[in-house]
Amino acid sequence: MNRKAATDFDQELLDLYDDYAHDRIERRDFLDRARKFCVGGITAAALLQTLSPTYAWADQVPEDDQRIESQLLKYDSPEGAGQMQGYLVKPTDAKEKLPAVLVVHENRGLNPYIKDVVRRLGIAGFLAFGPDALFPLGGYPGNDDKGREMQRQRKDDEMLADFAAAATMLSKRTDTLDHVGVVGFCYGGGVCNALAVRLPEVIKAAVPFYGSQPSAADTAKIKGHLLIHNAELDKRIMGGAADYEKALKEASVDFTAHVYPNVNHGFHNDTTPRYDKEAAELAWKRTIDFFGKHLKA
Repeated sequence: MNRKAATDFDQELLDLYDDYAHDRIERRDFLDRARKFCVGGITAAALLQTLSPTYAWADQVPEDDQRIESQLLKYDSPEGAGQMQGYLVKPTDAKEKLPAVLVVHENRGLNPYIKDVVRRLGIAGFLAFGPDALFPLGGYPGNDDKGREMQRQRKDDEMLADFAAAATMLSKRTDTLDHVGVVGFCYGGGVCNALAVRLPEVIKAAVPFYGSQPSAADTAKIKGHLLIHNAELDKRIMGGAADYEKALKEASVDFTAHVYPNVNHGFHNDTTPRYDKEAAELAWKRTIDFFGKHLKA
């Protein structure tokens, strides 16, 4: 499949896909409403396939990269699923304790894109861990439609407890430093914010990519540093961005917020047409520098 860019599509269609990808409309609704964008024999189903992730592209760091070692790691989550599993990656040549970063996936489980993000952190010198919220249901199923369906079956508070347990586990490992960073995307961006609230003594640095924001009362509980990445065309998340920044300022939380112009929600995900290479690479460089400053020192 040829890689297409967001500029190849009408913004209304991209917004419609965003509604579908976030369970605000059903597949049938998307197909019905997408028909008006069908030209030249292209069907609505073909448009959906084109807009959906192509995970063969999610391989910036191959699984067999010699710079890293990886494993599947189980851990206890007594307030969540009981037992959980995630994907752990660290530099092969690590001699000293490593800064740890928790990676939180989108609303569909630990897919190949998120696993690649975990590996990207590994080659940058971090011990990175990506839990799979779908592990209690058998794990990421290999396609996003089923993954979203499975994640809807889990309770939000239990999933948050699973990620909180993972962060605490990372902070207590003998090969990591005491404090933990967290980065997440979409649903995972919201979890980043929530963990900064829930675990102020553990989460030293949080990087939410286009994530939902906590209340002003909860924001006041944050003690760590925040680096916020948002997309200008993401009306849903941008709708709460100003209030969140106001609450952060009033609570004297150290934060930096970036809004990337003319890009969509999901711009960091290099497996879909919404990916924006320039914005994604800049946001990732800022993320690595931010974690380096606050976790490696």
